Amino acid sequence: MTVNRPLPDPQLLLQLDALRDKAMAAETLGALAFSMANDLYPLLPFHQALVFEQGKVGFELLCVSGLAKPSEDSPYLVWLKRASRWLAERLTEPGPAWLTLTNAQPPEDIAEGWSEWWPTGLWCLPLHANAKRLGVLVLLLEHPPAPQVFQQLDGLVRTWAYCWAALTRRRQRGRWRPSRRQLLLTLLIGAGLLLVPVRQTALAPAQIVSRQAQIVSSPIDGVIAQVLVRPNQPVEAGTPLFSLDETTLRSRAEVLGKEVAVADAELQAASQRAFDNPQSKSELTLLQGRAQQRRAELAAVQAQLRRTQVLAPAAGVAVFSDPNDWLGKPVSTGERIMHVADPAQPAMLIQLAVADAIALDAGAEVTLFLTAYPLNPLKGRVLETSYQARPGDDGVVAYRLLASIDQQAEHARLGLHGTAKLYGGRVMLGYYLLRRPLATLRAWSGW
Repeated sequence: MTVNRPLPDPQLLLQLDALRDKAMAAETLGALAFSMANDLYPLLPFHQALVFEQGKVGFELLCVSGLAKPSEDSPYLVWLKRASRWLAERLTEPGPAWLTLTNAQPPEDIAEGWSEWWPTGLWCLPLHANAKRLGVLVLLLEHPPAPQVFQQLDGLVRTWAYCWAALTRRRQRGRWRPSRRQLLLTLLIGAGLLLVPVRQTALAPAQIVSRQAQIVSSPIDGVIAQVLVRPNQPVEAGTPLFSLDETTLRSRAEVLGKEVAVADAELQAASQRAFDNPQSKSELTLLQGRAQQRRAELAAVQAQLRRTQVLAPAAGVAVFSDPNDWLGKPVSTGERIMHVADPAQPAMLIQLAVADAIALDAGAEVTLFLTAYPLNPLKGRVLETSYQARPGDDGVVAYRLLASIDQQAEHARLGLHGTAKLYGGRVMLGYYLLRRPLATLRAWSGW
């Protein structure tokens, strides 16, 4: 006797066929998961659908029905991460499973969240390919589905699994992973490159100075009254550079001049009295010494007055800052005011930081890249280096190096700044790259 089974509803077949078409048209795994979580609702109404991907440890949430991108810090998703780990351990069979609080018996923390966020049961539809679980679709339902429902959805679930496996392979093909042979070959090439000899170099700030520069300092204590030259102005030997205020010295000279006149008058009067008064003869020596003392003091003040006008010691260029910075400023004897530099003998003044210092041979090569002329570097060689590093104006402890400029360049003007590249001996590329990290490691570890 033949049993006639009822044919499926044509409308159901059309809907299943449309879902298969959407699955086949998905270009990414996220698009496929979104279709699985949302497009099944017309056929099987549910409270919520969750799509998980099988990870190394447990399930990883891909999509939640009704949400384009769930908020990761919501309390529900925080609890759902814990629940997914428990669910991955609970689902061991390849077929669909109906789980409730009664038959699943979850832990206490999972059961509390289940009672708060989930309905009575979970219908879990695992997706497999080549005996490997790819993921799972979890439908939150109040009642278990009828047995014929899975028969109707079995073909759709297989289509989802096939598309999932294809998209996963495509994603894995996009990630290139080298083979062991390629890794070994890369390591050998890298090790060989580290042994290649290269020229050791270092970069340091530098400026152009003169090899023949004389310091012009204040000859006496006083106040600068006038600066007679401009910065970088050419001067000749004997050209007035600046002058000090003479008011105090002239007043002192006038007072001493009167004191000299008084001392001379007292000496002359005592000399006249000495003919008749023997006691006046004993005062002559004292008065004569006092007159000489006043004359010596007057001569000293007059000498200081002549030194208030400071002249250029040699021909060159006056190198100093803004004249307004010096006008009215008190200065002491020997305080540096400016330089008189010879522009015909330029040189490089290099400040090599201690952290960047390298071993330099005598006459090491130097290339200076000026900020104003970056395409016209200047070549030279190291002339002298400081024995001890000292902190500069910027607080960086550095060695002071002086280097020559080989060619006569018009743009080698005094005061220009740039970056100097110093060339040392040849070392291996590995040492060149790891020198500073190794020095830092030794300073930190003491090894």
